[in-house]
Amino acid sequence: MKRSALISFRRHRHPWRGVAAAVFGLLLTGCGDNGAATTESTAAPASVEATLRAQFENAKPGDVIEVPEGTHSIRRPLILKTDNVTVRGAGMDRSILSFAGQLAGGEGVLVNASNFVIEDLAIEDSIGDALKISDGENITIRRVRTEWTNGPDTENGAYGIYPVQTRNTLIEGAIAIGASDAGIYVGQSDQVIVRNCKAAYNVAGIEIENTVHADVYENVAEHNTGGILVFNMPDLPMAGHSTRVYNNEIRNNNTDNFAAPGTAVSGVPAGSGLVVNSNDLVEIFDNDFEGHRTAHIVLSSYFSANYAGQQETAEAFDPYPEQILIAGNRYGKGGYEPALPPLEAARNTLFGADGTLPAIVWDGIVAEGRSARICVQDEVDVLNADTANDFANPGTAMAEHRCELPRLPAVSLGR
Repeated sequence: MKRSALISFRRHRHPWRGVAAAVFGLLLTGCGDNGAATTESTAAPASVEATLRAQFENAKPGDVIEVPEGTHSIRRPLILKTDNVTVRGAGMDRSILSFAGQLAGGEGVLVNASNFVIEDLAIEDSIGDALKISDGENITIRRVRTEWTNGPDTENGAYGIYPVQTRNTLIEGAIAIGASDAGIYVGQSDQVIVRNCKAAYNVAGIEIENTVHADVYENVAEHNTGGILVFNMPDLPMAGHSTRVYNNEIRNNNTDNFAAPGTAVSGVPAGSGLVVNSNDLVEIFDNDFEGHRTAHIVLSSYFSANYAGQQETAEAFDPYPEQILIAGNRYGKGGYEPALPPLEAARNTLFGADGTLPAIVWDGIVAEGRSARICVQDEVDVLNADTANDFANPGTAMAEHRCELPRLPAVSLGR
């Protein structure tokens, strides 16, 4: 069967603002016992970077590492491997770790620990991922800002906030800006909440990938290439499912794709509000969608992704999006200038030069002998793009989508 990519690559670069950072020491003077003014031979105190590095590397369970106010130049990653540690700043606009002069290492802050809390600080301009947390349980990321201050650029780090292979993870009140892959990304994890966050000017604003039991709610995703993504990648042993995306503001995600060529998100078309690829048991409800040039919601299989056939597939991988419930959402303007030429052609053919695509675009690829069970309870149509046949016969046929599904339980982390 001939396949054409529903998700294709676009690239763009924008100038943005810059941030300068400086750290300086103080020379100390003192007086002798006889009252005469003397100058002691005292070494300058350790820099903030040196102090933080020692605290991270020598941390004991129960430690609280305080990041002082100011913009602090950090030249190498800060690495923590101790459980039960809190890293706390004075606020995401007051305690800033700037990696603009980073000399080595891929990440800004790298954590491999459980019972970890990081809050009230910012991480800027790292070479690679800003904050990466792996192989931990009971992770709390609260009021953390990650940003590449030059704006959307392919040379920016891939991920802003990046917990992977974690369990019981809470991300709340965070801000992620300028990531060349995903601003807030949760991968291969179980029991996750992402709430009250803002993601802007990333390729993917918020991405849930190969993750089980995730609730994504009360967030704002705007000015990304794709606002919120729920993906399953084929080459990972853990298959994701059971994600609820609700009560979010998903708007104006039309930034041209600036991901590195060949990456999974390099195929996300500009103007995509929410994209589900190869993932099952996804609920999309009570969201506000506005201003997406391609479509408010895109549902696609592995076979219409730009990376199809390029990787080994894990035994647990299911390439089809199934058991998708869409209900109670509100939709503004969308589908007026699709980024993919075949969808633009479908818009003109089916709806006229001044028409728009339906709120939901589906690639139409279904497993033989199975039903996708894409249930839409909103008063909108679904465009079957007929991707398997090179978009030869797109159309809307809603009868199969007027259905119901059992509701998923809420994720509860106790915090």
